[in-house]
Amino acid sequence: MAVEDTEFPPTAPVSTTEFRRVVGNFATGIAIAATTDRGIDHAMTVSAFTSVSLDPLLVLICVEKTARFHQAVSNSGAWALSILAEDAEATSRWFAEKGRPTQAQFAGFPRYPGPATGMPVLDGAIAVVECRTWSWHDGGDHDILLGSVVGVWAAEPPRGPLLYLRGSYRRLAD
Repeated sequence: MAVEDTEFPPTAPVSTTEFRRVVGNFATGIAIAATTDRGIDHAMTVSAFTSVSLDPLLVLICVEKTARFHQAVSNSGAWALSILAEDAEATSRWFAEKGRPTQAQFAGFPRYPGPATGMPVLDGAIAVVECRTWSWHDGGDHDILLGSVVGVWAAEPPRGPLLYLRGSYRRLAD
């Protein structure tokens, strides 16, 4: 039976506040997505990141349609994810800040070009995933960006990740 053939009981609309409160119970890792467009490095904090496929190797991030990063990564066609260590809360907060200066957004955040794409990778990342854009998909006020993985790297020895849960940054406890 198809979903459209199923009768569901009427429900009240879900508020964005209630939705955020409920989905906030799902802990996420934090990464910085970065690209270069016309010689300017652009970045944003992402918590909506996941692996999608092993054959081919695909990952996804969700990008707000009105974010400057959206146009930059659309123009570039390549991007890198720097997965943040547990001590990188300030980094996450900075790259999540709307309206930060475009030209100086990496000031104080050392980076290097990723070996597979040349896209900016943050020093101190615990892991890196480099991608070429595979496809875009509409996702309401965001677009879902699928990336074909062309390079990966992880720190040795492994370090703890920065997490986000219930509106706060968290760290793993052994």
